[in-house]
Amino acid sequence: MADAARAARLADRIKVIVAQALERRIKDPRLGFVTVTDARVTNDLQHATLYYTVYGDEEQREETARALESAKGILRSEVGKNITARLTPTLTFVADEIPADAARLETLLRSAREKDAQVAAQAEGAQYAAGEDAYRTPSDEDDAEGPRSTPQA
Repeated sequence: MADAARAARLADRIKVIVAQALERRIKDPRLGFVTVTDARVTNDLQHATLYYTVYGDEEQREETARALESAKGILRSEVGKNITARLTPTLTFVADEIPADAARLETLLRSAREKDAQVAAQAEGAQYAAGEDAYRTPSDEDDAEGPRSTPQA
């Protein structure tokens, strides 16, 4: 069992190796504008998961996924040549959903800002129905002056 720090270093190294191999070595025309965004290696260093994004529509994403799947052997051999681990980890490619999630969150934040602006526009010039502090009583004002001294007998 390797430690988590070694697994993280190996994951970073694998990410760089695979990105360079995709750029220089793999000549598959199905491979679109792909970016390796993250890599994770299990603590036993036997399996690596690579997350990627593809610029383009759904068809280009599917074609890129097929191209990565067919190039997995070449990429694994490149990783094996360039790391110092005893075993070469298996590679699994997973489409990264972060850009889609970020776009969805941005849409939600935009609609929340619009609703906040509507509420602020409605509140402009509004007044309290029963004064600014409807629950304040005259005895509260007496308490605010401080403690009263009681005469001692």
